[in-house]
Amino acid sequence: MGKFLDSIQRARRAIHGYRRKDFRDRLPLKGYDEERNEIKFVDLLSESDLIELNNILNWNCFTVDRHGRRFGNAAWQGKRSKPEVIPDRRILLLNDQFDLASKHVLEIGCFEGIHTIGLCQYAKKVTAIDARMENVVKTIVRCAFFRYCPTVFKCDVEARPLDVNLIEADIAYHIGVLYHLKDPVGHLLDLGRFIHRGILMDTHYALKEEVRETYEVNGRVYPYKRYREPDSSEVFSGIYDHSKWLMLHDIIDCLSQAGFTKGEVIERRTERNGPRVLLIGKRQ
Repeated sequence: MGKFLDSIQRARRAIHGYRRKDFRDRLPLKGYDEERNEIKFVDLLSESDLIELNNILNWNCFTVDRHGRRFGNAAWQGKRSKPEVIPDRRILLLNDQFDLASKHVLEIGCFEGIHTIGLCQYAKKVTAIDARMENVVKTIVRCAFFRYCPTVFKCDVEARPLDVNLIEADIAYHIGVLYHLKDPVGHLLDLGRFIHRGILMDTHYALKEEVRETYEVNGRVYPYKRYREPDSSEVFSGIYDHSKWLMLHDIIDCLSQAGFTKGEVIERRTERNGPRVLLIGKRQ
C-alpha cells in the first residue's frame, strides 16, 4: 500500500510540475499596469536582458518595473501569479507599531526578497535569513536590483548550535514560518534570546479539535497538530518531513515566556490550509 501511495504522489507531482511549467512559460513579460515600481537597475534593462535575468533563477514570485515588465515569475496558476505589492501591508503595520527608522529588523524567512525590500524602505538596518540557499541568493539579487544591500545569509533557526550573535536585532518580522517548524515551541522561546523589542508574526495555528499529539519542552507538554510537509524540494514547504501546528493560546503563551508579555491579536482569518493569525508581541 505504501509503495502504491508513493507512486500516486509521484504521478501527481509530475502532473503538477508540467502544469506549473506550462503556466509560467505563458506568463506575459510585459503589459502589467498594477504595482509598478521604480527598479533602477531593471528599468534600464533591454527586454532580452530581462528575459535572461528571469531565466537565470527559478523565481516563484514577481515584481513589476516602471515599464510594466515582469521581474521574476509566478509559482503556478493561482500561486504568486500576480505582481507583488511593495511594501506589504504588514510592514506598514510594523512601522506604525515600532517606528522602524531607528530599528534593526530581522526577517525570519525572506523567501525571494519581496518583503525584504519593503523592510529596507523603512528600517535603519535589515538582516534577512532563510533556511534555503536558493532563497538567500534570490533575495540578494532582487534587493541589489532595487538598490538595497541588507545582510542576507542562510540560517536554519532550528539548527543547533544557533549563533544568536548573527541574528540579534530589535524587531523580528516573522511571516509564514512558524507552521513549518518541527519544534515551534523551542523557537518561540529562543526569540527572547536575540530579539530585544518586539515581533510581528503571521502564522497558521491548530484548532483544539485538530490536535492529536503532544511533545514536551522544558518539562511542559504542548499539544499540536502534525502536518506532513509535502517535499523538502518544494520551496513553499518546510525543510523537515513534518511540522507541528500549535494552538493559538500556546503561541501567545510561549511569546510571553520569551519576554514579549504585551501581546495583541491584530486579525484572524480562515485560509485554504486552515486558520491563521496576525499578532504583535512587545516587551513591557
